[in-house]
Amino acid sequence: MQPLPVSVTVVINTLNEEANLPYALRSVQGWAAEIVVCDMHSDDATVAIARSYGARVCLHERLGFADPARAFALAQARHDWVLVLDADELIPPALARRLAAVVAEASCDICWIPRLNYLLGAVLPGMGWGPDEDAQMRLFRRSAVEVTGQIHHFFQARPGARQRWLRYVDDGGIVHFNYVDLSHFLAKLNTYTTIEAVEARQRGRRSSLPWALLVSMRREWWGRWLRGGGFRLGWRGLQLTVMMTIYRFMVQAKLAELQAGISAEGVRRSYRQEAERWLAD
Repeated sequence: MQPLPVSVTVVINTLNEEANLPYALRSVQGWAAEIVVCDMHSDDATVAIARSYGARVCLHERLGFADPARAFALAQARHDWVLVLDADELIPPALARRLAAVVAEASCDICWIPRLNYLLGAVLPGMGWGPDEDAQMRLFRRSAVEVTGQIHHFFQARPGARQRWLRYVDDGGIVHFNYVDLSHFLAKLNTYTTIEAVEARQRGRRSSLPWALLVSMRREWWGRWLRGGGFRLGWRGLQLTVMMTIYRFMVQAKLAELQAGISAEGVRRSYRQEAERWLAD
């Protein structure tokens, strides 16, 4: 049984999400007072699907990832309480009822919600992706948070905001359909490591020295494989541990490229000059 309509705006950022979006919309349709879909000019049926479920659609310029557009999306909300949902996530009915109760109680300004992650075709119970490990700041009063464009850290609690953490066993969690296979993972890895390297460069950070980088990679391996229990999860645990360790390396490697002033266009230009030199009489 769904809760009665709640004075909450659900905000979803999208780019070519026609395969995932219907599940996200179905999970909030009927109990959320408003659904806002902020789309980055999708090439598929995303916008039409959003409107078919009664969502109000706003458009934002296309970017490499959604986080910088979240502030714009939140500004479109007409209600004080906002629930942020990704297109590849859904809210089970039991959690919807729990969130409705949180809003009605008004005992907090920010509610952290557990998230159940599917990766490579199965639920991941640990490795940093366990429901309580991966709790998300997703339900809040707009005045209680500051929105940044920083990847994976786009919401920050304002000083004095009252925060509450739900527990997965008692309250359920957001269901997240994450990476479908290694090709999907690698494509995201390439995108996100570039963004993290650029952000680090803008903050004045420098690439770690070789030994510091090795320590960072070792820490990632230990956290995912041993402490996170990846060794218990068969081939998925091994592949994800290796990929996340490579992730740490790639951020530092790309940051080193930026420090050296290397760019794809610059290298292509030098190759053209070298080609001309070799072909000259």
